[in-house]
Amino acid sequence: MQKVILITGASAGIGLATADLLHASGWTVIGASRRGTGPGTWQSVVMDVDNDASVTDGVNSVIAEHGRIDAVVACAGWGLAGSVEQTPIADAQDQFQTNFWGAARVVQSVLPYLRLQASGRIILVSSIGGVVGIPFQAFYTASKFAMEGYGEALAYEVAPFGIEVTLVEPGNIRTDFTSSRRDVVPIGPDVYASARTKAIEKMEDDERNGAPADDVARAIAHALESSRPRRRVSVGKMGERVGIIGKRLLPYRLFEAGAKGSLGI
Repeated sequence: MQKVILITGASAGIGLATADLLHASGWTVIGASRRGTGPGTWQSVVMDVDNDASVTDGVNSVIAEHGRIDAVVACAGWGLAGSVEQTPIADAQDQFQTNFWGAARVVQSVLPYLRLQASGRIILVSSIGGVVGIPFQAFYTASKFAMEGYGEALAYEVAPFGIEVTLVEPGNIRTDFTSSRRDVVPIGPDVYASARTKAIEKMEDDERNGAPADDVARAIAHALESSRPRRRVSVGKMGERVGIIGKRLLPYRLFEAGAKGSLGI
């Protein structure tokens, strides 16, 4: 029997690469996105992770057709760029609505089925930005920091039911995430303009020259297929991934001094 996997954010980027790879590997893939993914080699379902009813309906449709879900990859997300001071709280809430609460909705809807099966895999696509803060993307960073704590706590709760949780932490990846990032339009004097422009331009350049989405897809596939998956897996260029280790080991002032150049500040 082919295993059934639900992947959110499957219309582009990491989600699309993951759906294609797992389909080729023999999984029954259901790719979810807000507007559907169109014709493809795997099944598509319309699901808006910002909406409770849409998530419930999408998960129920998978169960109705396939009778089970063996794994879920929570990949839906987007970026928001702007200073903390100038970002409207409504925009920050929108960021969390998709990046954090969207994943929580999907996991909560799928868990009863995984628990009854006494097995399952949950992959939460976090970010190296969920470990190292990114200036002028504070609310994106905060949503991924929240994902890290959520995933760790979730893993303790569901382990007795044979369910494994892995947080995948990509660095700079070449996807349309860069072009679709939303920019905050400052109101009033823009005292952050120079620093913000420099930091965002550095980030976008790093993304355009980053690792391919296929690298993340392979890391996700490995976590799904491993008998003892790691709790956290970082993906990307070594210079970015070293920052995770450096933050844990170095005095914070020394770490921050070294990190400033790589963060564009």
